[in-house]
Amino acid sequence: MFGPKRDMPADGQESVWDYPRPPKLEPVPQRLRVEFNGETIADTVSGFRVLETSHPPVYYIPPADIRMEFARPAAGQSWCEFKGQAAYWSLEVGDRRSENAAWSYPRPTPGFAAIAGYLAFYASRVDQCSVGEDQVQPQPGDFYGGWITPKVVGPFKGGAGTRGW
Repeated sequence: MFGPKRDMPADGQESVWDYPRPPKLEPVPQRLRVEFNGETIADTVSGFRVLETSHPPVYYIPPADIRMEFARPAAGQSWCEFKGQAAYWSLEVGDRRSENAAWSYPRPTPGFAAIAGYLAFYASRVDQCSVGEDQVQPQPGDFYGGWITPKVVGPFKGGAGTRGW
């Protein structure tokens, strides 16, 4: 394997080095929550996660379970070779604003059609995210937006020195 040595998962854990490339989309049975400036922004049991080699899962939440009155379309876009063109969203709650706090794929590629319009949130740009009872740590580097819980082990791509993995 090119890159770092894979951390061995314990019982009940997953290694991100066992995730596929191209990535896989799967439904999430656990409750997903996002909080910002004292408000619950998102709360769902109808989410999806994308699993890709070396990345912690990225969680997508349906707009019906997001308080969209706090979301504002943001400038900028990016391209994913697997999912297509991404759009960005900022959050505005009371006197606080978080620029580009989330992204979505308005018209994803066919393999990811189930997440059309769903939002994925950067854990580093909100106050708290959780998967079930587990509080999330942000993926290093603030580019990929994966959510790290005690149930996944790395090492994780995204931090300094990981670009070539």
